[in-house]
Amino acid sequence: MSSSLKKTLYTAHTHVTGGRIGTGRSSDGELDVRLSTPGAGQPGTNPEQLFGIGYSACFIGALSLAAPRFRVKLPPDASVDADVSLGLTDNDEYQLAVTLNINLPGLDDETKRKLVEAAHQTCPYSRMTRGNVDVDFAIA
Repeated sequence: MSSSLKKTLYTAHTHVTGGRIGTGRSSDGELDVRLSTPGAGQPGTNPEQLFGIGYSACFIGALSLAAPRFRVKLPPDASVDADVSLGLTDNDEYQLAVTLNINLPGLDDETKRKLVEAAHQTCPYSRMTRGNVDVDFAIA
């Protein structure tokens, strides 16, 4: 099930050469990274790390949008740590799995749960992964 964009709000432009052992950069020059294969012990970051940072940042944004619905203020020190695992399925196909470790200090457990559920419904990364990637939450 896919949906078309009714209105484009932003388009990121990036360029990669060399795949997992290459380089990547954004068209605005703000991102310029050396890439490496996970676990290779070589300098550079990998696509799983970049995905984790993007998903975490987006999820905090979705939490910020959800907070007013529950009449709470998102704690300024709210954080999300992503564990992005690369593995193989039973059919030996490459696949990702994600655990988002969400820290919402100062909020009660029920409010935290409601915020995370609401954010998971609206975050574009969550929408993209839904039905395709296992996403788990650890809420603190």
